[in-house]
Amino acid sequence: MGIAQSSHYWVSRLAGNDPASPRGDYNTAWTLTSGSSGAVSGNAWRITDQKWKYTIAATDNDLTLITAIAYTGTPNDGEMLMALDNGTHRVEVQASSNANKLNLVGATTVQTVGLDLSMGEDSPVPCILRLTLANDGTANLYMREIIEDDDAQQHYISVTGSSSSAQGAYFGNATGSVDWYTVYLTTFGAYSPDEMDMSDWVTNSLMQTGLSVVQTLKESNRFYLNTHVTNSSIVYGYDLSSNAFVNRVQAPSVHVVTQKIQSPDFLTLAGKRTDQQYNVIVYITTRGTDYKNAYRQGLSIMGEVFDELYTQTGLQAGVDSITSYQANLDSKMDDDDVVCIHILTITYMKKIRMFLREV
Repeated sequence: MGIAQSSHYWVSRLAGNDPASPRGDYNTAWTLTSGSSGAVSGNAWRITDQKWKYTIAATDNDLTLITAIAYTGTPNDGEMLMALDNGTHRVEVQASSNANKLNLVGATTVQTVGLDLSMGEDSPVPCILRLTLANDGTANLYMREIIEDDDAQQHYISVTGSSSSAQGAYFGNATGSVDWYTVYLTTFGAYSPDEMDMSDWVTNSLMQTGLSVVQTLKESNRFYLNTHVTNSSIVYGYDLSSNAFVNRVQAPSVHVVTQKIQSPDFLTLAGKRTDQQYNVIVYITTRGTDYKNAYRQGLSIMGEVFDELYTQTGLQAGVDSITSYQANLDSKMDDDDVVCIHILTITYMKKIRMFLREV
């Protein structure tokens, strides 16, 4: 789907409160379709017999539903806990006979890895589940908001959706007892954890700014970015250690990181909107036995990075813009140094809506 646009938001946001009475602006209620046994329990909405539905428009074909749950009584095998139906395809998350596993059910069935649904482990936390359904029927279930595990293995499961039966988004349980700590729904896209976060602030800062820059540079047709720097060498800089720069990512490489975020003032009454400034730092790493060549190649790549970002980002009039930049050019300081790292810092200013949040 790509990263969520600035106009996209969670159309319904629940934080352990009554699904029929969500809190906050631009927050839509759910409709009870069956059962009556649900109530606030601590920080969760505890359901022993309730099913809830959110009506989906015919044109909303890419969907994302996030829940955080814990069992206080195990639901029956095959009990539907979550479902998305876009009018063409349908996918369900169902309880399984194993209390610590779930089934993703579409045209086929795939089972999750082990989950702590009963919160029996040390320092337990509710299990976060992100269910997505795309227009083409591709359905993914992300667990704990993880895309890849520590061994760089895919941590989510996928199926193709079955045929549609009743368009809408659904959650709840008719058997067992389940604490629903949070329920977030968007009808704007089938978004992975790297494309839209439950927090608007994280989506604005990390994804729409930092990760969007990575995506823009990967899609560039400029000569060096397209022919010398591989897509796998254009990454978000979660790890900025020398080992990551030189050994883990093939040079020449581009590391992008959102380094500083600030909001000088809340400029409107009640803090509904604010101007925020983001410093996006781009590290261009090259290496070679001749430092001059590494220096000049890095400078050429930096020039293309600047030109691409200047022409392709910060273009929404009245919403965001590039306000300044700074370039720090590396110099050889050690006879053994064969790595050159140029640093480009670009400052973006964005107008952020502050009212699309749970209160």
